[in-house]
Amino acid sequence: MTLLNSVDAIPKLTERVQVTENLVWDRWLWAPVIALALVGVLIVATSSMEFSQKTYDNPFSVLTRHGVYLLLAMTAGLVMSLIPIKLWQQANWVFLLIGLGLLTMVLVPGIGHEVNGSKRWIRFGPAGIQPSELMKLFLVMYVSGYLVRRAAEVRSQWSGFLKPILVLAVVIVLLLMEPDFGAVVVTMGAVLGMMFLGGVRASQFFLLVIVCSGAVAAMAFAQPYRVQRLMAFLDPWSADNVFAGGYQLTQALIAIGRGEWFGVGLGNSMLKLFYLPEAHTDFVFAILAEEFGLIGVLIVLTLFSLMIGRMFLIGQMAQAKGLGFGAYACYGFAMIFAIQTLINIGVNTGLLPTKGLTLPLISYGGTSLIICFAMLGFVQGVYHQALHAPMPKDEEGDT
Repeated sequence: MTLLNSVDAIPKLTERVQVTENLVWDRWLWAPVIALALVGVLIVATSSMEFSQKTYDNPFSVLTRHGVYLLLAMTAGLVMSLIPIKLWQQANWVFLLIGLGLLTMVLVPGIGHEVNGSKRWIRFGPAGIQPSELMKLFLVMYVSGYLVRRAAEVRSQWSGFLKPILVLAVVIVLLLMEPDFGAVVVTMGAVLGMMFLGGVRASQFFLLVIVCSGAVAAMAFAQPYRVQRLMAFLDPWSADNVFAGGYQLTQALIAIGRGEWFGVGLGNSMLKLFYLPEAHTDFVFAILAEEFGLIGVLIVLTLFSLMIGRMFLIGQMAQAKGLGFGAYACYGFAMIFAIQTLINIGVNTGLLPTKGLTLPLISYGGTSLIICFAMLGFVQGVYHQALHAPMPKDEEGDT
């Protein structure tokens, strides 16, 4: 009897082994991700040592923290890849409410932690979280779920188009109260892109783009410090700006110019020696360009392009298998990476006005790094599900 039971159990055991063997990580996604994370470790190390020595009396303090954040981020990515996508789809509105609650909490005196005039952090002892980073993740999931639930309404009626825009408007208001103008631009761009891919009518989409562009321009001129940044961006080398609003940009441009073709070598940057503020966070790209030159910059840009392109391809794979929620989420996360990367590099090179946004996977910043890996873990989960999902019946024909 025991032998018969053992024989009966063989198919079930074989099935489990096959499922385990099929848990394959997407090398085309993770190879550039790992490479970018390693570049981040190198650049954070070289750009932060003098700052760490002066601030914490330990040249490796920032690097150690970055290493801890990276381990936490990799764990978050692993956990996200193992959680069933359907669970996120069912609870997307719950996470949206959590995100809105955190954005509200950060504005409460005594809870929100203010740095450089902005309340963007909630502290928990020595650690803290940045709710705006979490909101990027939660908002993309909510919009993805909405585009699946209300697909016909989104494509045919104004009500289906306006509902997610109203949610976006609430998020934008809360972000502007911190203020976090960079997060506003990133989230707005991602949601607009998702709505376009979700099939909204062209007239509605372009009308929204015009309205949002006007709103962004109005917000840019609504505060004196933003106007000052814009004026400094237009002429950073003027006598009034070179040591004031245009200082960071001019120092970043000097760093990039010193890099030339092959850079001055790892650890040999001059601008990181307290000439360039935020050298290991918002302006880490300038130090990368200085130490690795144009060739190093092109390699990093290629890695970003491969990663983002692969995220879009995984989204297309999921959409072909009828996994709409996972597909839209992949598109949204890919656009967040693309927009934030373009803005950071644009700011460093003087193509865009100065704005505080990290370079994904490379800059120092715990919440940003963890959320980046969480998004990538989610994309990995979508890849695994799409890889094993059957084709929809209408795609398979009569077979």
